[in-house]
Formats: sequence, structure tokens, C-alpha cells
Amino acid sequence: MTSFIFALLPVIIIVAIGRLIAAKNWITPEGWRAIERISYILLFPALIIRSLGNAPFDTAPWKLAAALIIAQLVLAAIGFGARLWPGMERPAVGSIIQSNVRWNTFVALSLGSILFGDEGLALVTIAAAAMIPTANVLSVYGLILNAEHAPGTKPRPFRALMTNPLIIACVIGGIVAATHFQSPKVLDDTLRILGQGTIALGLLSAGAGVDLAALRRAGVRTFTWALVRLLGLPAAALAAGLAIGLSGTPLAIMLICASVPTATNGYILARQLGGDGPLSANLIAVETVLAMITLPLIWFTAIHFGLA
Repeated sequence: MTSFIFALLPVIIIVAIGRLIAAKNWITPEGWRAIERISYILLFPALIIRSLGNAPFDTAPWKLAAALIIAQLVLAAIGFGARLWPGMERPAVGSIIQSNVRWNTFVALSLGSILFGDEGLALVTIAAAAMIPTANVLSVYGLILNAEHAPGTKPRPFRALMTNPLIIACVIGGIVAATHFQSPKVLDDTLRILGQGTIALGLLSAGAGVDLAALRRAGVRTFTWALVRLLGLPAAALAAGLAIGLSGTPLAIMLICASVPTATNGYILARQLGGDGPLSANLIAVETVLAMITLPLIWFTAIHFGLA
């Protein structure tokens, strides 16, 4: 438990630094968008390609990936159930579905690498290869199915998915691993250097993206669905993982990946695809703060029952 707290503290500190920099306007909103963009289209894909490409494809714990995908599907189904909430509008349902299935990869990468070193980083990357495409498919279709679009403005979900840099990186990394392709040292070093900037910039951007005003606006609906996401995804993943025989470090990494809050870029996608933007901002803010409490509690429970 102590090791987990010490692993979580640097994450909290870096997120807080990002929030401070944004609050002081030392980097403008346009600057943060540029940082997020370079991380999204270059740095994070480089990390995915290298880590996934170097993963032992034939012996990789794909039960880890399966458990997380099952959990995402369960939480997406629960999100559709938000239609039963009194007064819930359809765009809000789309934002809830997205919140339920997305995850803050940068927090998981940081915790996994601090706690379990290179093995943890590789396992989180394998989880990312499974969760990122699943989250994007479920988010895009969940938002579009519940959006209220003007005539002739309906987005093209398939095109949005096929041009997603993270999905493309997962495909490339998977091909490299499956074919046992040996990257030239220059290319491998280039990807390694690019990937090293991913976690720090990602956590700083996550902090900058937290809307404290949205946190103050949050009501019962937001807190309820934030807790459904923060507790429901790890519970579903744990049930699926234990059912298919997942254990050891992969099980611990699965819990970390499922327990981190939703991704901060969900607000942008919600606005683009007809979701409820303000609700997305509220969910992101509440989950980011509450996760600092739920993450240690989930980890403590896992240790108590011998699962981590």
C-alpha cells in the first residue's frame, strides 16, 4: 500500500503542476492545445509502437486485454441505461457512455512503470492496445447514436476511427510484434526518445484540462455517474479477469488501468460529436479529483484480498 501511495504522489504532483501552469496562464490555452496535439499525433503513438512492438506477442497476457474489453462493454451498456434517469437528455447519455469507457492512459502508464518497471510499462501498453480502440468505437457510436444533429451535419464515425493516430499506432505495433520485425537501432532510439516525453506531457495536460469551475457546478447526477465509472469499471474488470484466470502482475496492472479516471480529451470529442459538453467537463473534473481517493482504496482492497 505504501509503495502505491508513493507511486501515486508524483502523478498528483505533476497533475497539480499542470493545473498551476494553466491557472497562471504561463502557457496559453492555444499552447496547451498544441501540446495535446503533439502528444496525440506523435509522442503517444511512438510509445505505443515501440512498447507494443517489443512485447512478447506469443506469450503476452491477452487475458488482461480481454478482461478490460469485457469491462468496457459492461460499462457502455450501463451507460445506455442512463436513459432511465429522470429528465436525462440523449446527448447527456452519450457523454456518460464515453465517460464510462474512456481511461486516462497517462496516469496508468505512470503508475504501472513506477510500480512494476519495464514489465508494468509493457503491460499497460498491451492494455492500451485493447482499450483505446474499444473506447473510441464505443465513445464515437455512443455519442452519435444519442446526439441531436442538424440535417446534413451527421459525422462519419468510421472515418473518424480509421484516421485515429492511436488506433493506427496499435495496428503498427501489433504487426511489428506479430512479425518479429527487428527495428533498426536508429529507428528504435528515435521512438524511445519520442516516447519518453509522453507521460510527463500527458499528466501536465491532464492537470491543465481539469475545469475547477466544472467541479463546482457538479450535481448529484455527475457525482453518481462519476462513482459508477470509478468503481464499476474496476469491479467489472476484476470479475472478468478472475473468471478467465488472470493473476499476478497482469491482474494488478488490469486493476490500475480500470481504476484511473476518464480521459480529459473526452470533452473535445463530446463537443464534436453532439454530446453534452458541460456534463463531460463535469465528469472529467469530478472523476479526476475522486480518483485520488478511490485509487488507493481499490488498491488497498486488492492487497487485503491478495490480488495485488
